[in-house]
Amino acid sequence: MSLRSERVTPRLLRGWGLPDPGDSKYSRGTVLVVGGALRSPGAAILAGTAALRVGAGRITLAVARSVAPSVGAAVPESGIVALPETDQGSVRAEARALLVPELDRVQAVLIGSGLDDIEVAGRLLASLAAEAPESVVFVVDAFALGALAADPDLASAVRGRLILTPSPTELGLLLDEDEVDASDAREIRRAARETARRYGAAVATQSLVADADGSAWAIRAGGAGLGTSGSGDVLAGAVAGFAARGVSPARAAVWATYVHATAGDELARGTDGVGFLAGELAPRFPGVIADVR
Repeated sequence: MSLRSERVTPRLLRGWGLPDPGDSKYSRGTVLVVGGALRSPGAAILAGTAALRVGAGRITLAVARSVAPSVGAAVPESGIVALPETDQGSVRAEARALLVPELDRVQAVLIGSGLDDIEVAGRLLASLAAEAPESVVFVVDAFALGALAADPDLASAVRGRLILTPSPTELGLLLDEDEVDASDAREIRRAARETARRYGAAVATQSLVADADGSAWAIRAGGAGLGTSGSGDVLAGAVAGFAARGVSPARAAVWATYVHATAGDELARGTDGVGFLAGELAPRFPGVIADVR
């Protein structure tokens, strides 16, 4: 396997294609987003909206009970599961009882967006991974990545159908190393490949995607503007959306990273590259996908 990464271009993505959307929302898959504590309900909103914008047919947002009504009003296209919470508004591990029944109705689970307790995130990840049908793809982000770094066996049941979306800091945690230098492309590529191999996962980090077999793809788009609050939630949601549509884990990560970065480029035009909001990215996704195809 070459140590270099393959450049992602519209031609490459056209060659891969996307599954036929079919004629109903059920043919494009359902995403379950597990997150949305009281302090960070917007993360689940951003992720779920991004999943719909890349073509997923349905989303269910599982969030803390206190924010469930407002999240449902903010995303009327979603189903809502109101999860038990602590007095401080953190999702409780007992949420498992409400989440497991959802697994037979989804094609992708995104866990981490807006969770704020690493121990609970880990317990939920382990429970859902053990109970999910073999067809369900898992996307792990944010605090759930921290839990996985502390116990790499949490997601062992879903090796091969697992996608991780770490920042360079989180890459270091997953490898039990010092923080990976975000400015060093070779170091990012090495760390992403090693993380993919160690966890049996596709790994999307910044403008790079690595797979467990050693393959890697680089996206030459994006910029400083993507380093804004909520941008990672949008990316994770897009990854889950493509996976729900039936795209393989590595290709779902590549498609999502390309669409996310290209949308960032579009929003940065006419500015000094920063100042747009994460919530402005997802509305650009359908046009970016159409331009590729």
